[in-house]
This record gives sequence, C-alpha cells and structure tokens, in this order.
Amino acid sequence: MGAEEEQRQENDQPRTSQITESQFLAWKRQKDAEASAKQAEAARKRAEDIAAGTVQMNGRELFVHEPWVFDNSQY
Repeated sequence: MGAEEEQRQENDQPRTSQITESQFLAWKRQKDAEASAKQAEAARKRAEDIAAGTVQMNGRELFVHEPWVFDNSQY
C-alpha cells in the first residue's frame, strides 16, 4: 500500500514548471498590452456614447465637455 499511497500523493499535487525571467516579462508585456487595448476600446466606446447622448456623463466628463455648466460668474 505504500506505493499506491505515494502515487496518489504525486497525482494530487499540482504540476509546476519553472519559467525564466524573459518568459515572465514577455507574458507580462502581452497582458499589459491586452489590458491597455481593452481600456482604450472602452474609453473610445464611452466617448462615442457620450457624443450620441446615450449615456449620462459623470462630473469630470461634464466639466470637460460642457464647462459652461460650472461657470459661476453670472451669479
């Protein structure tokens, strides 16, 4: 039974593989590029939706696109 128990323990443990620093950096660059592309696409879609008037602007977007709303000089 000792061999069976040892075999079972080996199967239960996850297999890990060593990676080099260059492999990690390549993976990291790829993930960062994907994230920035996704973020840029979301920003582009948000800008299109704001221009079309399909979404409500938050305070910063309102200040950037329509600064006259925050002009207190007439009071």
